[in-house]
Amino acid sequence: MKKVVTFGEVLMRIAPLGNKKLKQSNQLEYYFGGTEANVAISLAQFGNKTQHITAVSNDFVGDAAKSYLQKLGVDTGLIIDSRHPLGLYFLEVGAVMRSSTIAYNRSNSAFCNIEPNQINWDAALEGCNWFHWTGITPALSQNAYLTLKQGIEVAHSKGITISADPAYRSGLWNYGLEAKNVLNELIALSNIFIGGPNEINELLATDFSYENDDFIEASKCLMNQYTHIKGVFDKTRVSINASWHKIRARMWNGQEFSETDELEITHVIDRIGTGDAYAAGLIHGLLHYNDSKAIEFANASCALKHTIEGDANLVTESDVLSIIQGNLTGRIKR
Repeated sequence: MKKVVTFGEVLMRIAPLGNKKLKQSNQLEYYFGGTEANVAISLAQFGNKTQHITAVSNDFVGDAAKSYLQKLGVDTGLIIDSRHPLGLYFLEVGAVMRSSTIAYNRSNSAFCNIEPNQINWDAALEGCNWFHWTGITPALSQNAYLTLKQGIEVAHSKGITISADPAYRSGLWNYGLEAKNVLNELIALSNIFIGGPNEINELLATDFSYENDDFIEASKCLMNQYTHIKGVFDKTRVSINASWHKIRARMWNGQEFSETDELEITHVIDRIGTGDAYAAGLIHGLLHYNDSKAIEFANASCALKHTIEGDANLVTESDVLSIIQGNLTGRIKR
């Protein structure tokens, strides 16, 4: 089995049942999630060995979060217990023309208060084939950024493949450092870039469009700037409304361009975590297949996540391969 290590915050998601607004409901349901944790869970469902490193509250809430990861196959042996609370977010699920909305409560969370000296990265990355990070983590706090930076530097020194999903969200960067400077520093040590023209424009102050020709030129520009990047992998989405989406994937690996057929999701069950499902599918694909099949696997993995309630994608490798083979009818398997 291939081993993938992820690092990032675990959050509790709290939401009214169904498509209700919070003010009309007195019943709530919860799930555990978090971008990088979602990637680890999905990769475990595909049959990979995964370890998620984070900090959780030293109480029954943190224990429940660890138990959730454990039962889904993720190694939690290096998770840090903290006196600070687990981060939360509240979700109102939209439908049709009404958008879903999210409110975060994470500014003083266990993960935001993590300290770099709490993780022995040399030991944590022993036997690791892949390290995955996103731009959400360094946005949360300076300590989270410094801890991630150490992990990336150790992974880079060990020759471990590093995937970067910049996930730039301006509202998160509130502790003083410039997002562009931090992300440039960390991406410079990474090998796989998960993003497209929009993310590249943010980093390089360019103005590429979403057209395929511009995607290729943007990818070339990025790879010229960051010489360790070996491939750029993008997911494009057309949202007819909150309940009806179309997605496809594309890539430039320095030599060839490839894109998938479009997959249409006419009844979105849960939009949260679909980008994480794409990232997990891509990592699995790149670990086990060639580049072109990897983006097919990533796109199908992403599409299936739209049908799964909760933050994490719980489908198997065979489920994804069935979609790639064209089995889109959703007929009952007996």
